[in-house]
Amino acid sequence: MANEEIAEREKEKSRLLTFSNAIASVRDKGILAKIIKERLKELFDIKDYVIHTLSNDKQSFTPLIFDPDANFAGCAEFRKLIGKNNTVYDGIFDKILDSDNPVFFDLDTCAEQPGAPAYLNGAKEIALHQMAGVSIRMGSENIALMTFIHADFESVKEQTHLLKCILSQIGLGISNILANEKVMQQLNEINSYKQLLEEEKIYLKEEMETTLNYSEIVGDSALMQKTFRLVSQVASSDSTVLILGETGTGKELIARAIHNSSPRKNKLMVKVNCAAIPANLIESELFGHERGSFTGATERRLGKFELANNGTLFLDEIGDMPLELQVKLLRALQEKEIERVGGRNTIKVNVRIIAATNRNLEKEMAEGRFRTDLYYRLNIFPITVPSLRERKEDIPGLALYFIERFAKKAGRDINMLNNKALQELISYNWPGNIRELEHLIERSVLLTTGDTIKQIHLPNQTVQPSAVLNEEEFITKTLDENERDFILKTLKYCNGKIGGQQGAANLLGVPTSTLNSKIKRLGIRKDHHL
Repeated sequence: MANEEIAEREKEKSRLLTFSNAIASVRDKGILAKIIKERLKELFDIKDYVIHTLSNDKQSFTPLIFDPDANFAGCAEFRKLIGKNNTVYDGIFDKILDSDNPVFFDLDTCAEQPGAPAYLNGAKEIALHQMAGVSIRMGSENIALMTFIHADFESVKEQTHLLKCILSQIGLGISNILANEKVMQQLNEINSYKQLLEEEKIYLKEEMETTLNYSEIVGDSALMQKTFRLVSQVASSDSTVLILGETGTGKELIARAIHNSSPRKNKLMVKVNCAAIPANLIESELFGHERGSFTGATERRLGKFELANNGTLFLDEIGDMPLELQVKLLRALQEKEIERVGGRNTIKVNVRIIAATNRNLEKEMAEGRFRTDLYYRLNIFPITVPSLRERKEDIPGLALYFIERFAKKAGRDINMLNNKALQELISYNWPGNIRELEHLIERSVLLTTGDTIKQIHLPNQTVQPSAVLNEEEFITKTLDENERDFILKTLKYCNGKIGGQQGAANLLGVPTSTLNSKIKRLGIRKDHHL
């Protein structure tokens, strides 16, 4: 008897070792399901089985591994259990988990009990009347349970020790499967984050090109972002750029941003203010002169074109250039060569031209003050810099930038602007644009005591010249046209936002639904205000 017991134990160990080796390296649920099916059939004559995993709090279960060819696998009630957290307190699963040994159930009797689980209806559909279950433990902790079908439950009870040992091995296999799924999930998340980071890297690179490279320019408004995008598009080329905008809007900063983002950034950007140089000297300023070419020309001088060779020439206030010089400028742009005043030889130059003006060049052409051919030569890539009143959302950032700059220059500890003063800045019309804001902030810093600017000394704006219309300029519009224009301006100010505290509906004092109806009725589209 002792020898038989020893032989039986050796046989049992051999079976456990074989089973352990079979599932040790398995990381796939489908493969593990087939191995378990074969071994359970071979060792215990168990036909159909389901292994359910428990949640971390042991309060719910979900089917994890089962024989896909079993009768119950196609049952609708069983499919409902997959992927969901189902309570263990249903009169069947809780009893299995509370028992140290396999538990037998008569499903017909269980179905008659009050509050019977819905999956018993599926058992009736496939004529399943009996089922057994056993817990799967790691040490003393329940980690899963197995339900199965067997024709002779008593024979299973006789092999309880071996079944528990096999279930311990299955528990290890399940742990490996769950750990592998977790690792794969983490890898997928890492890959997702990696892809996201790559996209963010590309986005940030574009942002650096359009924003961080323009550190001298303060502005996050939609209009300025549009301007930055235009700068990015043209910077890498050698195309001529015409910068348009009111005085004080920062056209020179845009020109410098184009130069700093171009392949010519390591060369000079030479600036010429065409309005500040006397008409009789501007030719010499641009093209240079030879010694003795005119009275006072005591030595040869290089012009701005030569200084800017292989770099950028910024022609500011190009609209004020005299007509007679516009012809020579056009020739220099077309032929890429110049002649010094009083000189006889032509000089080849490689210069990228950026021009700027606050004038309406089309009007200047119509009135004969600007050459048409020069206008079309300069207007290859126009960029319009928005006025400050068109991008009032940038005023807080600009104000703080100037406060910090002038406070540091004056040796003052001023770093704040109270809400009242900020609202005054936002409400002001800013005919002088950013230059006017800069000067007003400098004045306010000098007049402020303490660390907060409480008052901005704005000019008297009871009547804004730009808002005055004489009788000849008065244009009649219908109520719908006026309403449409006002809604468009409000949407533009709110960056297209309709609802919410900062939305157009709130500013206009109407419900969001009402404003949406008006937008639809008046035919306002998104591209009208963005």
